[in-house]
Amino acid sequence: MANILEVNNFSKKYGKKLAVDNISFSIEKGQIFGLLGPNGSGKTTTLSTVLTLLQPTAGDIKLFGSKDLVAGLKRIGVLLESASYYPELSAVQNLKISCYIKGVSFSEIEPALERVGLSQDKKYKVKSFSLGMKQRLNVASALLNNPEFMIFDEPTNGLDPQGIAEMRKMIIDLGAEGKTILIASHLLNEMEKICSHVAIMKRGVLLQQGEMKQVMEGHENLEEYFLKVTS
Repeated sequence: MANILEVNNFSKKYGKKLAVDNISFSIEKGQIFGLLGPNGSGKTTTLSTVLTLLQPTAGDIKLFGSKDLVAGLKRIGVLLESASYYPELSAVQNLKISCYIKGVSFSEIEPALERVGLSQDKKYKVKSFSLGMKQRLNVASALLNNPEFMIFDEPTNGLDPQGIAEMRKMIIDLGAEGKTILIASHLLNEMEKICSHVAIMKRGVLLQQGEMKQVMEGHENLEEYFLKVTS
């Protein structure tokens, strides 16, 4: 099966600090892949390099089999932890701005809102939305270009239990629809419920990777396994 993302011997330094140390992993089409680890493990640095926000110090990254990451970005949807919106504008108005930026038709807005369960709230100002609703709006924005590959950075951070459950279901459903998904998170128990494959990082080093059920074999839960390999 074709690889959607390949990270090959990737390292990143900030001055003398080595943030990511020679990691390699690949994500095949249809996988929900968790890049897991505590804060400071190098997850966001890795995602930022995939998204061309940073340049690698060493190694290379391929999207859809090509090192031309900029071209590949047109085929992905991104939900960053620091995702922004305009609170004084409605959900529809926010998505119209996203359409301008992405170069897609306004006709994509209604299906995206329907997909995330915000159709009935589309005319309300975003400042009146709960955090979970704002996160769903950000997912709608990521879906506007009908991406083949989606990247989520800490998608459940700050959400209440209901919001976490909604986001979990949404990601699982997107995977069932054929989307390939990369999730960076430190919430191991939640990722255990979502991901088909995982890579575990600590202090810039990739400690373990593989299919979730293989990684979990012989362990009660992912947190137990994580504590074992990171101790």
